[in-house]
Amino acid sequence: MRAIMIFIDGVGLGKNDPQTNPFVYTPTPNITQMLGGLPLCEEAAGFHDERLSLLALDATLGVPGLPQSATGQASLFTGENAPLRVGKHVNRYPHQPLKELLREKGILGRLVESGYHPVFYNAYRPEFFQDLEQGLTRPYSCSTFITYYAGLSFRTLEELNQGKAVYMDITNDFLARMGYPVDIVEPEEAGNRVIEGSKEHDFVLFEYFLTDLIGHQMDYKQAGKIVSLLDRFLGTVVQNLDSSTLLIVTSDHGNLEDISHQEHTLNPVPALIVAPLSWRQRQMPGLRDITGVAPFIYNYLGNSLAGDKGKI
Repeated sequence: MRAIMIFIDGVGLGKNDPQTNPFVYTPTPNITQMLGGLPLCEEAAGFHDERLSLLALDATLGVPGLPQSATGQASLFTGENAPLRVGKHVNRYPHQPLKELLREKGILGRLVESGYHPVFYNAYRPEFFQDLEQGLTRPYSCSTFITYYAGLSFRTLEELNQGKAVYMDITNDFLARMGYPVDIVEPEEAGNRVIEGSKEHDFVLFEYFLTDLIGHQMDYKQAGKIVSLLDRFLGTVVQNLDSSTLLIVTSDHGNLEDISHQEHTLNPVPALIVAPLSWRQRQMPGLRDITGVAPFIYNYLGNSLAGDKGKI
């Protein structure tokens, strides 16, 4: 048994409104088929069938104010209420108290300590590795720090060209426009790479954050392009997922689902879960907010992996 977590920054479950929600005004044939004919919106929350479920998770965590990236991601990746711990929602990159939390309870480190073989599947540019030698002196997101604290290697552009990683924009278009010698890949190819990575690792984490950037820019057209790309990418992952592998697709806070303004939202975030129905029925009642995502994954791996692997 294995698990895949696809983290998509800044996506909540918004209204079924074609004027403001790109997940509604953009055709998403794969997602719509998954959800019984509904787009990814608040009306689809609570959908269940033999293959998958869609839950709505609280991202506010009882702390006043709009949820933010640093504390939201720290909560997802540790299972702890990060904004409550530090007293507020923290935007962008983790500060020292959050780094300490990520070092102590980051999901990748905990899996390594328990004998599992996880991987952060995002590829990094060569400039990153120069800073890595200095101990990560620049600001980075939570995913980079949990990989670093776990003692795991970071995926290179060489591995990207070998088909053993995915870049943050999924298609490599960003890298190609910067002049790096990479091939453009289709979203379906990137999805298949994640599937192949899950065959070699107990846990695969992939992060996509352009959703949050475009949400802040209120770019109606670009938001639609991103949603279409995600539909193709996620559709491929779901269609090719092994029956024994858990998939959870989730986010840290709302944003892109309401393109009418530049701010984050108070909307719940999605948890799209593909796993055996009987296991979902037992475990989903405990998954109510974003702090439940890491324990949810631990339960699946801990209860499913036989042999000499330790329990979380």
